[in-house]
Amino acid sequence: MESILNKFLRYISFDTASDPNSETQPSTQKQLALSMQLVKELHEMGLSNARLDEYGYVMASIPSNLDHKVPAIGFIAHVDTAPDASGANIRPQIIQKWDGSPILINKEKNLFLDPAEFPEMLLYKGQTIITTDGTTLLGADDKAGVAAIMYAVQYLMLNPKFPHGDIQIGFTPDEEIGRGVDKFDVKALGAEYAYTLDGSRIGEIEYENFNAASAKIHIQGRNIHPGYAKNKMLNAILIGMELNALLPVAERPEYTDHYEGFYHLINFNGTVEEASVQYIIRDHDTVKFEQKKAFLTKCVSHINDKYGNILTLELKDQYHNMRKQVEPHYHVVEKAVQAMEMAGITPIIKPIRGGTDGARLSFMGLPCPNIFAGGHNFHGKFEYLPLESMEKAAEVMLNLVGLYATL
Repeated sequence: MESILNKFLRYISFDTASDPNSETQPSTQKQLALSMQLVKELHEMGLSNARLDEYGYVMASIPSNLDHKVPAIGFIAHVDTAPDASGANIRPQIIQKWDGSPILINKEKNLFLDPAEFPEMLLYKGQTIITTDGTTLLGADDKAGVAAIMYAVQYLMLNPKFPHGDIQIGFTPDEEIGRGVDKFDVKALGAEYAYTLDGSRIGEIEYENFNAASAKIHIQGRNIHPGYAKNKMLNAILIGMELNALLPVAERPEYTDHYEGFYHLINFNGTVEEASVQYIIRDHDTVKFEQKKAFLTKCVSHINDKYGNILTLELKDQYHNMRKQVEPHYHVVEKAVQAMEMAGITPIIKPIRGGTDGARLSFMGLPCPNIFAGGHNFHGKFEYLPLESMEKAAEVMLNLVGLYATL
């Protein structure tokens, strides 16, 4: 069998960054290069039905080898990486039997992965740590999940006596920009329940996520020569700052944790004449989520009352908390707990401070909690992956396959 490490290193060699400013599906054509590679490998493993559709989705299935019917289960990961940092020319560093000391990832920039700053690293002392070279992200989000699924599929195809029901595989584009399942065909996947392998720390099981909205605000100012601007100028930049000052400081991402929601200013561009401001709004609690949206709307109205309708607000829901859809099928969480315990892992049931494809899939009729793939510090140059965590993710997937086969 090809090692899971070799698979991961091959997959991160593909630049698959998605693009939030693109209107195509997938948002970048370069994602398709990895998707086509996955289809090729699945065919070589014997999954003759593996296919890539026009929207960039890869689907494949392994037929049941049982003489009785059990639920078809799906495993899903996304091929794209976040546009927050470069995903091109990734040069991974592999530190075997890490001794717990700071890891130099870039000598020129004097960048270290330091347990003093990232204390969770010490969970992996003595293990093999894969890091960036300090110039790109690593791509463990979610190519660790892709590699874990492909490794487990390889194992099943090489061990045909391993009992299993129908297994459905899906790889999606554009998850990082919130469009991963915009055109996903749940019926075509053919799973009754599914799991995304898109979590972080070993042991994580997540079936709660943020309710999410985006807010785009256009500010139309009035530019007047500064020497003659008294009582005439409306500085769009300063008005944007005034709007932001109305939002509670304690409800910014850097001051929140666990179930606490936030307003996150993600973009501010402008001149005196006009400016644009973008926020994302997040909260696990539906009531608090609606209150946050209402408060931002009220702040915009306040500025408009003060300056004369110069702000235009575009407020859109992005996804909702999947807990409502998963809890009626809580056995999917219980199965994940059991699969981890079988692998010698302590399960950690926690809310996602973000979203996954599984959140939206759950609302599309496919209950889909999220389990760990192993990476940490996603979306940036300090991203790292303990190899053993990715290996355990594949083991948990195989344990899940076996558990569903015994129903």
